[in-house]
Amino acid sequence: MNVPPAIRVEGLRKRFRTTQALDGVSLDIAAGEFFGLLGPNGAGKTTLISILAGLARADAGAAAVMGHDVVRDYRAARRALGVVPQELVYDPFFNVRETLRIQSGYFGLHRNDDWIDEIMHHLALTPHAGKGTQNLSGGMKRRLLVAQALVHKPPVIVLDEPTAGVDVDLRRSLWAFVSRLNREGHTILLTTHYLEEAQALCGRIAMLKSGRIVACDTTRNLLRRTHEHCAQLRVDGDAVPTNWQGRMQRDADGVWRVNFGDYVELENLLADLRAAGLRVQELQLQEPDLEDVFTDIMKGA
Repeated sequence: MNVPPAIRVEGLRKRFRTTQALDGVSLDIAAGEFFGLLGPNGAGKTTLISILAGLARADAGAAAVMGHDVVRDYRAARRALGVVPQELVYDPFFNVRETLRIQSGYFGLHRNDDWIDEIMHHLALTPHAGKGTQNLSGGMKRRLLVAQALVHKPPVIVLDEPTAGVDVDLRRSLWAFVSRLNREGHTILLTTHYLEEAQALCGRIAMLKSGRIVACDTTRNLLRRTHEHCAQLRVDGDAVPTNWQGRMQRDADGVWRVNFGDYVELENLLADLRAAGLRVQELQLQEPDLEDVFTDIMKGA
């Protein structure tokens, strides 16, 4: 029996007046993946999420969640999806627990307090359960949005910039909780501008630019696309060998920086420094990260 992808989009197109927000996007995300969707502002990430959630209608193409078409089988598709939006949207007339109970009711769930208690515990909302939402801090409102998205135990969870503007403690507790949900089988789709989060959490990543997917691969393979490493050296002299002067730059602190493709080049540099009578006082290596890859792909896309 073939298991449908957790999320499938095929040839999605969406235009807002003069802006082509999505231009033929096709993507499959397997059940159980922790998947990253990256791109600059205006790339089409939120438009894609809005179509999956039924908040926008595509001009062309199709989208499905857990095999349920988001238009023809909207109710089942929406039941399978939990979305944490970018915007802080809340109802000021209810407290935290009431808000989560009401959210449960939207999905036909009653007497859901055990799960609500667990969510609040993991998101550090328990001490604020009786507070009106208008009295919560921005970080607590963000936690409440996450709780609302999880209250019906959806198999697919979409996190649209969930840690924008929140403190380090929330990030840590949120990622620990979400990683646990992923280990238990939930599919996670994450958009974020914190690329170190995507690199640490996501097994596969797609990059959008101007409504098109310009890269889609495992995080490991994407990191292999850049061959540039960086070495920072401090030597006991004011100059480097002549054959390296065009490749090395020195900053105000006297640290030399050089990019190299493989470690043979670094070995040659160290040998040339020794031959010139220069002793290396400090050496620090920087491996390429997702930000380097992202920048290169966006420039070349």
